[in-house]
Amino acid sequence: MLFVPIIVQQIEQYMNRTLVDRREETATAERQIGTHSWIVAPGVYRLKDIFVNVYIIQDREATGWIMVDAGLKSTAGKVRALVSEVFGTGSKPRAIIMTHAHFDHRGSLIELAEDWGVPVYCHHMERPYLTGKASYPPPDPSVGGGAMALMSFVYPKGPIDASTYLRELPGDGKIEELEDWKWIHTPGHTPGHISLFREKDGVLIAGDAFVTTMQESLLSVATQKKYVCGPPKYFTPDWGAAARSVKELAALEPNVIATGHGQAMYGDLARKELHKLSREFWKWGIPATGRYVKEAAVFDQDGVPTHIPSGKGAMLKKIAVAAALFAIGYLLSSQRKNVKGVNKLLAGKLGSSLKGAALATIGATAPASPALPAVPLMPAV
Repeated sequence: MLFVPIIVQQIEQYMNRTLVDRREETATAERQIGTHSWIVAPGVYRLKDIFVNVYIIQDREATGWIMVDAGLKSTAGKVRALVSEVFGTGSKPRAIIMTHAHFDHRGSLIELAEDWGVPVYCHHMERPYLTGKASYPPPDPSVGGGAMALMSFVYPKGPIDASTYLRELPGDGKIEELEDWKWIHTPGHTPGHISLFREKDGVLIAGDAFVTTMQESLLSVATQKKYVCGPPKYFTPDWGAAARSVKELAALEPNVIATGHGQAMYGDLARKELHKLSREFWKWGIPATGRYVKEAAVFDQDGVPTHIPSGKGAMLKKIAVAAALFAIGYLLSSQRKNVKGVNKLLAGKLGSSLKGAALATIGATAPASPALPAVPLMPAV
């Protein structure tokens, strides 16, 4: 069949096949081992808690392990259960490594760090958010894409204080507890965001540098449909840095991509989708609109915000206009029972249109990126 060589040729155009071929292929699909847990690759486990992933990585000799991120506040018990099943009761990690410190990645950090008494590693530009010194720039609910984005104004953005256990990652990219792995600075989603990579078989744990589901949509979060997207848009304050980070990760030609949200992806399909995102990031990766699209937040050398673009009350204005439109639409729809014929039909259609316009006004039905389809709020809820 002619289309098969064409597809292969398209893949070869963007892929460094030499780099791919010299690696081991150790995994081609996830293997589920529990209700919310999977083996991603040899020595790599994924635990999903509601809408976020935590990873467990064994060291080269399989004598120890580390945890990547700490999920939500509800994650601690689930981590303990998985660890007991895989490594035995009472097992604890050699360290915890944080890709970043957003609320859905640090929820159980202090509880588990205190319980285990192990070091917590992060990039030096992420320290302010793990030592109580600074808050992240405000989330941006105006980016569109669905209910997860719309609700982001209530997500915690303040810091926690885990300074007792906190350590800075070494500057050479090495991880003492994981000799086969290296860390890579991948800013954009946060100033000190990092990703982890195992060269021998091309396993990439990307954190939220990019994700494999449309995290802005509650519907996509619920179904976990695979789709390689940029970082969660409502929490990303620097799109230029995010684009450069995706380009750097795509150049690694990973065999396995595992992210902070969504399922793992493998092989040529994973590379193809990641390269597509990298090549067309300004089309597919960024929001169609948003607070940080035209002007990025600025951070100092320690990761502390020094300039945050003004929201200028844009979201409040949108909510006010949306409320007015919805109210008028509701009144028109409710008047249908008092009129007949053409007027009844017109009242119903106009009422529905105004209620739809209200949702569009606040970004509930707006596409998460210029080239992505709109994800309606109501089905997502």
